[in-house]
This record gives sequence, C-alpha cells and structure tokens, in this order.
Amino acid sequence: MGINAGRHLDFFKRYGKDLYGGVLTSVLGAGAAFAGSQYKIGTLSRMGPGFFPVTVGGLLVLVGIAIMLSAKEPDVTPPIEEKRPPEWRAWIFICVGIAAFVVLGRWGGLLPATFAIVFISALGDRDNTWISALVLGVAMTVVAGVVFYWALQLQFPLLTWG
Repeated sequence: MGINAGRHLDFFKRYGKDLYGGVLTSVLGAGAAFAGSQYKIGTLSRMGPGFFPVTVGGLLVLVGIAIMLSAKEPDVTPPIEEKRPPEWRAWIFICVGIAAFVVLGRWGGLLPATFAIVFISALGDRDNTWISALVLGVAMTVVAGVVFYWALQLQFPLLTWG
C-alpha cells in the first residue's frame, strides 16, 4: 500500500458515514438512471417506461452529492450515549396502524384507511396527544383525498362498505 492509498483511507476515516452514504446513494442513483435509460424515456406528456427510473436515479445522484458535500469531520470526543430500552409503544402503534390501513382500505375505502393509519401511528409518539393525532389524521385524510383521488385519479374508492 503506497503513501497515496494511506492518505485516501485517512480521508474516508475522517468523513466516515456521510461520505460513504453519499457515494452509495450516488452510485445507486446512477445505476437506476442507466438501467432506466435502456427503455424508452418519452416526454412529460407521454412518459415511457424509462422515465421514472431515470428521473429518480438522477435525483438520487443529486441527493448523494449533497450528502457528500455536507460531510463534516466528526468531533474527536464521541457523545456519551445512554442505553435506552426499545420504543415498543411506537413499534406496536405503527404496526397496528398499518394493519388498520390494510383492513379499512379493503372494507372502508381511502378516507377511513388514511385516517386510521395516521391517527394510530401518531399515537405511537409519546409527545403526541390524542387531539394532535386527531388533527394530523384529519389533515392527512384531506390531503390524501385531494392528491390520490382527485389529482391522480387513483382507482381506490373514497368510501365503501364491504
């Protein structure tokens, strides 16, 4: 191993996770963009099968570059981390919220399913009250109705029974 190789390894040790994450994100984005470019890309009004992977791949490359540029040298003194138990409340509420979305999406429609997943999952955060979870659930239900049903015209009924 030559002197230059040692210098490069020192560079990666100093900037660590952010640099590795940025490089990995950029490489994955470039791979997705290349794979998508093998298909017809099309235009904005008539998108081809390669449009989405090329667009997302390009965005991933840009995000990876931003992550690499934001990499800083870590502090020499590592922070003292206290061992905390797993957040079982959050895990349970999020899993129950997802299950409620699946059941209500099938039997109730988009609006009740969206409200259920947001409301139940928000209760998993110890800082949220049931009122803040309710407000968040209503707001996200309105957004989901506007975006998915009206704007994107997703074939998912707003309200259904059975």
